[in-house]
Amino acid sequence: MKEITEHRLLLTEICSQRLSKSSTGRAIRADKYGRGDRMLSSHSVIQRAVAAFDSLQERVILTRISEHPDSRPQKGFHMLSSCCRFTLAFALVLCGRASIVSPLAAAERPNVVVVFADDWGHFASAYGQLRPGTINDVVQTPNFDGLAKAGVLFTNAFVNAPSCTPCRSSLLSGQYFWRTGRGAILQGAIWDAAIPSFPLLLEQSGYRIGSHGKVWSPGSPANAPIGARRTAVNFAGGRFNDFSEELAKAPDPTAVKEQLLEEVRQNFRGFLKAADGRQPFLYWWGPTNTHRTWIQGSGKKFWNINPDTLQGRLPGHLPDVAEVREDVADYLGEVQALDAGLGALLQVLREDGLAQNTLVIVSGDHGMPGVPGGKCNLYDLGTHVSLAIACPGRIPGGRVVDDFVSLPDLAPTVLDAGGVPVPDVMTGRSLWSLLQQSSGGQVEAGRDSVLIGRERHVARARTDLLPYPQRAIRTRDYLYIRNFAPDRWPMGTAPGFGLPEGPMPAKEQLNASTFAAFADMDASPTKAWVIEQGLSDTEWRPFLDRAFALRPGEELYALKADPDQLHNVAADPQFADVRKELSERLLEALRASGDPRVAPGPEPVVFDQPPFTDDADNAAGKAGQKKKAGKKTGNENAPGK
Repeated sequence: MKEITEHRLLLTEICSQRLSKSSTGRAIRADKYGRGDRMLSSHSVIQRAVAAFDSLQERVILTRISEHPDSRPQKGFHMLSSCCRFTLAFALVLCGRASIVSPLAAAERPNVVVVFADDWGHFASAYGQLRPGTINDVVQTPNFDGLAKAGVLFTNAFVNAPSCTPCRSSLLSGQYFWRTGRGAILQGAIWDAAIPSFPLLLEQSGYRIGSHGKVWSPGSPANAPIGARRTAVNFAGGRFNDFSEELAKAPDPTAVKEQLLEEVRQNFRGFLKAADGRQPFLYWWGPTNTHRTWIQGSGKKFWNINPDTLQGRLPGHLPDVAEVREDVADYLGEVQALDAGLGALLQVLREDGLAQNTLVIVSGDHGMPGVPGGKCNLYDLGTHVSLAIACPGRIPGGRVVDDFVSLPDLAPTVLDAGGVPVPDVMTGRSLWSLLQQSSGGQVEAGRDSVLIGRERHVARARTDLLPYPQRAIRTRDYLYIRNFAPDRWPMGTAPGFGLPEGPMPAKEQLNASTFAAFADMDASPTKAWVIEQGLSDTEWRPFLDRAFALRPGEELYALKADPDQLHNVAADPQFADVRKELSERLLEALRASGDPRVAPGPEPVVFDQPPFTDDADNAAGKAGQKKKAGKKTGNENAPGK
């Protein structure tokens, strides 16, 4: 035991020397790379390190005694030498020269499966049971619902940014998207390898990691935060991402549907079979079928979703007309395909005996694409997403939780579950302790709001390549939005909307090409209908203006009276105190997090300068576009796939 004591003291000394090089001994400020946002005393760091050492050496002793109750002295000496070697390893970690070592034994660390879908918002039948009268009455997601029942269903989960790449940057880094460098934009995004990501931290701690589908893109290198091509999994192909297209061209759609689900199973099984069975694993499945394009009429044809059942249930931003109802029904068909794929993954976990010790997280990267108020907007239709988390052996199930969750919270949650130290740079707040409680409703009083924002989506949406900068705070009762450049067009320019007056592109072009007009909204039948009818019929003009016209510098929505966020009360004297309070609260939080958009000083905001405003080489759809197949509902060259 003397040797352990000596090495414990040595560890303390190493920690002290390491910290003294970075600070005066009072505090360290970690930036987005792990050097800033929170203050942590040197004494606290030393205490953590020594406590981890004590915990591990005690675990080693107990393990050796249980395995070798008649151990002779030389075995005990070998055990102590292992602890000595751990001292050196831990010191190297502190010096940035070695991988993180988890204090948890491999058998105690849960496997992790993340299902993260493109463009999937707050749409699941489990939510329809909680709040009838919406399109969630129509969609059927039995696998998501079953997972939620076995674990926790979150009712107030929101993305940090309603655009593919910045949302994923925030999730993978556990930080607000505005802290992720060029990961904060979509076209022109580049991942900064110096920013910690939770998948790679898991890998460094002993996890085996792999992914199939979309993790982080568009951007370069694609899927970098999970190891890019090095950890890619593709044992059976990726036809699932073209779900309705594959069914539409098949003589037997039912048989092809089963083939696509088997593809999901075989990709996952291939990943599992390639492992040695002793490592915990992280497997990420990123389907993109819910991202446009899809086959017009596929919702009814392949999933028996009658568009007429949506009448009276559409979100308020959408015209309740036949063309739009069919478009939404097709989208919900893709959601049901996603749910079937989730069921295929869960089947593999059950059959392989892994379900009990696997943490499963299911969500999406923002709301419905190609519709007013959806993707690329800070209204709930663009930012509110589904979220269910289950781990039968560790998380009490059958709960509905109303705490506000921002998707960056998932990064520290997974690290906590795996016993991996959470970098102080992460602004996300771990849900792990909340998940292990048995209560529902509002569990932690402090989780009462989320921050949301947006910078550049499509590079050429505006002629000057500038973003449409927005930040918002969403609470239970209000949504407050600050539009920092109200003179810019929120969804991009078009003839008569920032461009010279002239004819709008034809309906067929608006349905087929995102870049024909208002390029920050994906091409779709809904987009084409709103533009055509809004310009020609005064009855529908409010839908056009709400979607594409200039917006004021401030927006405020009182959610009890206006759940769809259609009536801006920011200028109403009745809400002046609320507006002032939320504005101050938002700006204070942005400044505390180091948001460049509110940085002090006369210098131009970095997001309004190169390289954030570089032309992305007109990268229209270069990142993994779907192949053409049959009559498709727009977006042939959308940027987000």
